[in-house]
Amino acid sequence: MDAPRWSFLIAAGGSGRRLGGEPKQFRELLGKPLWRWSWAAAEELRRRGEIEDIVLVVPREYEAEIRRETEDIELTVTCGGATRSESVVKGLMKCSGSHVLVHDGARPFITPALCRRLMAAAAEGGGAIPLLPSVDSLKRIEDEKISCADRSLYFRTQTPQAFERERLIRVIEEGGLEGTDEASVWLAAGERLAYVAGEERNFKVTTPFDWEMACALTERAIEKRTGHGYDIHQLVEGRPLIIAGIRLEGEKFGLLGHSDADLVTHTVMDALLGAAGEPDIGTLFPASDERWRGADSVTLLHSVLSLLSSKGWRVDWVDVTLNAQRPRMGHLVPRFIDKMNGELGGGEERRLFNMKIKSAESCGSAGRGECMICHGVATISRLIPTGAAVKIDK
Repeated sequence: MDAPRWSFLIAAGGSGRRLGGEPKQFRELLGKPLWRWSWAAAEELRRRGEIEDIVLVVPREYEAEIRRETEDIELTVTCGGATRSESVVKGLMKCSGSHVLVHDGARPFITPALCRRLMAAAAEGGGAIPLLPSVDSLKRIEDEKISCADRSLYFRTQTPQAFERERLIRVIEEGGLEGTDEASVWLAAGERLAYVAGEERNFKVTTPFDWEMACALTERAIEKRTGHGYDIHQLVEGRPLIIAGIRLEGEKFGLLGHSDADLVTHTVMDALLGAAGEPDIGTLFPASDERWRGADSVTLLHSVLSLLSSKGWRVDWVDVTLNAQRPRMGHLVPRFIDKMNGELGGGEERRLFNMKIKSAESCGSAGRGECMICHGVATISRLIPTGAAVKIDK
């Protein structure tokens, strides 16, 4: 008999909204939708040659967006159907393996080790599921009467669940049943099912408490850093005045620089780069390089954000203080904040940027109107890679 060839199917086609807002499988945990955490575990298996492909089933209204967002990763995206069974069958049709692991997209803490146990068990019996013992006392209510149940006979069922792919398709299509998982349909068809020990961390995020638990678990695996940024530019006649990505029209004086001299955006970039331990903008975009002459600083900011994103960093907060005697710009602060917040990827619900403007009280070069000075602080965070937790010697 040929060795099984495995596919990994992430079922994210549901519309569960008990958490509020968008479907839970698309809710972001540390900047990544819940389903993407499952993909990361599956991708580790794929890179090691243990599975052939990964398929994601999503609601039709999310399909185009998810396709765009996942163009750079190994993933096949398809839309689901009206029911879970219909969605799973559509996903199974896209899988290439002889066997498949079917996983809930709202279980972010799946491990490759659990997948391997299931694959080994299903290779012999055709199907396998992870089970956990019931830890609470159980009661049964029937006709408003309460009776005791033997908890040793009852187990909690998790995903992923492992099956022969074509047999699972046949069981679902011929059975006509709509179960809460694939195992219930498999058992109803009289198929053999093995089991392995599940994992307590592999819980499904369904309720607000589940979400709090997921956040608490990942909080311990977050690396946070803070960086400081600073910039100063001379005020001269004949130059445009660009502050926080906004060109101020009608100003006699602008800021002198090799690029557009937007010192607020420069400060934001240097604060972010400092937090990430990267070189400053003078090193990344040197004045000696003609490519950056007159460069749009917001475009440079996007390059910096891409650099940070490639290393797993996300922006948590940026705060800047602009020291300027002239022109008076206090009334423009809301515009500056809105502009930079948007460029950093923030929105109304998740604001990422703050800004204040202080006069120099006629002190120093800024107080004489010769220049502007800007200071900023940025906080960024990322997940600590698996196995990279810091050990503290006692």
